[in-house]
Amino acid sequence: MAHKDILLVEDNPDDVELTRLAFEEANVANRMTVVRDGAEALDYLFARGAYAGRDRHELPSIVLLDLNLPKLDGREVLQAIRAEPVTRDLPVVVLTTSAEPFDVEASYALGVNSYIQKPVDFEQFVAAVRQVGLYWLVLNHPRVA
Repeated sequence: MAHKDILLVEDNPDDVELTRLAFEEANVANRMTVVRDGAEALDYLFARGAYAGRDRHELPSIVLLDLNLPKLDGREVLQAIRAEPVTRDLPVVVLTTSAEPFDVEASYALGVNSYIQKPVDFEQFVAAVRQVGLYWLVLNHPRVA
């Protein structure tokens, strides 16, 4: 995994732009691919549908996953990621507005690596993104398959 790409799974265009700006502000320059729903996320990861030409073994370094998505919600996406050997160890961070205990517990039960509630304040969001980028893209040593 020579490159450290980010897959952002987010259906809200305002949150996509906010996340892009926060990563830019935090000086995280990694390439970010954005998919808009759960089904598209799985198509991307498993190289099918519109992404059939993509090498399914070239995975992003991290998946930032919203929970409330059209077609398949974030929990279903997470369950599918953990069910496949090629993606089982892929770092997945839930990045969502929900702080509901059910969502947190369900996400961890399905194998999420981290659960972050999106801060409402932009500066706090930038700080959170900076920490996510530093940890998952710089400090963390991923498992080598």
